[in-house]
Amino acid sequence: MQAPQFPGRRRVLKQAASAGLLAATVPQFITNAWAQDDLAPYRSAKLNWKQADGESISLAVIPASYFNNLLGLLPQFEALTGVKVRAEQVPPGQIRQKAMLDLSSKTTTYATHAADPMYYPLYVANKWVEPLDKYLNDPSLTDASWYRYDDILKAWRDADSVDGKPYGIPYDGEVTVQVYRKDLYDAKGLHPANTYDDLLSNAKKLHDPQNRIYGLAMRGFAGAGQNMYIYPSLFRGFGGSWFKGKDIVVNSPEAVAALQWYVDALTAYAPPAVRNWNWPDIADAFSQGTVATYLDAHSSAAVLMDPAKSKVIGKVGFARWPRGPNGKRVTSIWNWGFPINASLTEKQKRATWLFIQWATSAETQARTSWKFAGAAKRSGVNRLSAWNSPEFSQAVGGAGTNFIAAALESLQQDTDVEWRPRVPQWPAIGETMATAIQSALVGQKKPKDALDEAQARIAQILKT
Repeated sequence: MQAPQFPGRRRVLKQAASAGLLAATVPQFITNAWAQDDLAPYRSAKLNWKQADGESISLAVIPASYFNNLLGLLPQFEALTGVKVRAEQVPPGQIRQKAMLDLSSKTTTYATHAADPMYYPLYVANKWVEPLDKYLNDPSLTDASWYRYDDILKAWRDADSVDGKPYGIPYDGEVTVQVYRKDLYDAKGLHPANTYDDLLSNAKKLHDPQNRIYGLAMRGFAGAGQNMYIYPSLFRGFGGSWFKGKDIVVNSPEAVAALQWYVDALTAYAPPAVRNWNWPDIADAFSQGTVATYLDAHSSAAVLMDPAKSKVIGKVGFARWPRGPNGKRVTSIWNWGFPINASLTEKQKRATWLFIQWATSAETQARTSWKFAGAAKRSGVNRLSAWNSPEFSQAVGGAGTNFIAAALESLQQDTDVEWRPRVPQWPAIGETMATAIQSALVGQKKPKDALDEAQARIAQILKT
């Protein structure tokens, strides 16, 4: 069986944002959309889908296949509701800034956007987005038995909530897992790591740089979503806590130990350039057969299963993030969710909620994944029922050994919504920490010195 192609972010990092990009690909989207123009599953909801008929809303998403699949179905949404949607694609490096500018200036350029879950505390503190419980609990706006909000993965719901109240609805997401070369492991009688020590032991046994095999890789590139996507899980696995009382503390003994482990592991077993690698670089190296193990998002399987690029198809296994010294597995969690711009008119808010409800519903999740007419079968579906369905299993079954089980068990058992400090000042704190971590990874500073400096800067950030 030919390996399925999953939605990856590889192209996202290379594409420019523009409405023109969307316009250029709309004919393909429409072809896919109207291959599934049956609206009966939506009309079975006890809901007046036409209550915002004639309204227009705008949407910003990143250029990625999992959003392209959704945009291809927009004609169905417009036929169902009478609401027109203008979609713009914005690269991930820009969408946060454009969204913040729009929300803070109240220009309502976007009714909703693909939101970073770490930005909700900032949005909520400034009352830029709507609390969504009132929409979920209003029977005129939501058919609770049809929509089944609780079916959406709890880790992602929690990540898009503040103080227990939802402010965004997850559309697509990921979880960090252990990816390994099953053929190399089998040849040496190894098993996926259960602990950090196991991970290093496996890496040592497989590390053979003279033959271009490196034992272990993890992101090292500086960024709030790069090395600060990996380090927080290591930190929490060492028993670290971001808070001491109400104060953020980033230079605790556990923090220093976690960063030292990160530095030592990459120094001993990773390709030399890994300190400046993002996830696509690691996935590419693994797909070329030069890395034995890496820790990163389950969705990176898209690169590994590309027949045109990968040399390891049929040789890949997946496992949960290993336990840290304190016995915990704490994986990174991520999703792109949709909030509602609080500056919209009431009718625009209703129209936007109808779009969010439609996009995140079980039926649309299926239509953008295993029912999708194109090659990109989404692996980041938002619902437990979807993950457990035989159709999803068949669609992504070629990813590798234990792919679904490793990701789903991690999502259900290993996630910690506080894996990064969820505070309004996160954008500045995340970048400060990322710079400190990379300075230690490249050997410019000792871990303790790097974190001490970060602590001083973060203290200043929190005072402003």
